[in-house]
Amino acid sequence: MRVIGLMSGTSYDGIEAAAAEFQLSGDTLRMRPLGRLSHPYPEELRTRIAAALPPASTTTEAITVLDTGIGQAFAEAGVRALAELCGGDADLVVSHGQTMHHWVDGGVVRGTLQLGQPAWIAEATGLPVVADLRTRDVAAGGQGAPLVALFDTLLLRGLPGVPAALNLGGIANITVVAPDADPLAYDTGPANALLDAAARHFSGGVEEYDRDGRGAAAGEVNPALLRRLLDEPYYRQPGPKSTGKELFHLPYLLAALADAPTPDQRDVLATLTRLTAVTVAAACRDHGVTQLVVSGGGAHNPTLLRMIGEELPDVRLSSSDDLGVVSDAKEALAFALLGYLSVHGLPGTLPSGTGARHASVLGSITPGRQPLRLPAPVDTAPDRLIVAY
Repeated sequence: MRVIGLMSGTSYDGIEAAAAEFQLSGDTLRMRPLGRLSHPYPEELRTRIAAALPPASTTTEAITVLDTGIGQAFAEAGVRALAELCGGDADLVVSHGQTMHHWVDGGVVRGTLQLGQPAWIAEATGLPVVADLRTRDVAAGGQGAPLVALFDTLLLRGLPGVPAALNLGGIANITVVAPDADPLAYDTGPANALLDAAARHFSGGVEEYDRDGRGAAAGEVNPALLRRLLDEPYYRQPGPKSTGKELFHLPYLLAALADAPTPDQRDVLATLTRLTAVTVAAACRDHGVTQLVVSGGGAHNPTLLRMIGEELPDVRLSSSDDLGVVSDAKEALAFALLGYLSVHGLPGTLPSGTGARHASVLGSITPGRQPLRLPAPVDTAPDRLIVAY
């Protein structure tokens, strides 16, 4: 089956599209990646998303406009992926949508909202669309995140020692695959969320992020600010747990700066980068990680990778590219896999990773132009993933 995965993360800079062919044989799933592309959001849409994200208040009108606008942008990305990656021939589109709110109350996820109406994607591509993949896990008592854990587990299983996958998006999440133990997965804290907020704030919106980590590299860590940031109770909560920009946003950072003034913006960037490194390293030490496979936008930040290496001198750092999965395509491929599992009647979650009562088949399906015909259900879930080009 040829599947297109569409993903936009908490940095909301655009849509990553990736396509792959999947074939399940027994407990082995073979994936042949077909390529990836980036489809930027129109600037007006990015501005609307930013204006509606927490802690801002919004209206049902704004949410309706966003649901349509994001859905249309995802439809454009799907059409491009169908033509450019699949030669016009695919079976399914899987859309993560754009997370607008992740409702966490006392460590329990009560709900989660991803916008991007899948009907626009189905109409534009003519293909069935699996969307709204997080809610079923939340309904089963889970965090609804991180959903890449199953993909990570299948990819890392069999590696020596205690391997872990680290995704550095707006939020950092980790999946630990120790031998003879259930996989663990959770959000460790911010990766780019506070860094991006700081870069936009200090540049008056001219810079969207700390390009190549240059600002942080030129600054020095402020120990007082770092201590203030590490006082955040989230870091002391046990996993499974999840978080988002509902917590880690610009007013959060400004409150910390009011308590620990840091006049040089480069020092703020250095401290925020060290914060990510420290919190990631703490999670790795807690679980005896020996190899860390990194992906996501933060993987392009050499200062962040250097600081993580300094915090974990005995842990081997590598890229998901080394395992055949392009770093920037990993999340889109992970959701393509989840959609493939869903249409075959297979669960896409790991209860040990999300804290759900049981594993769930994820998502809702919007038919394409043809009558919806699902594959025959499969009884055996995959136990390992082979990437083959």
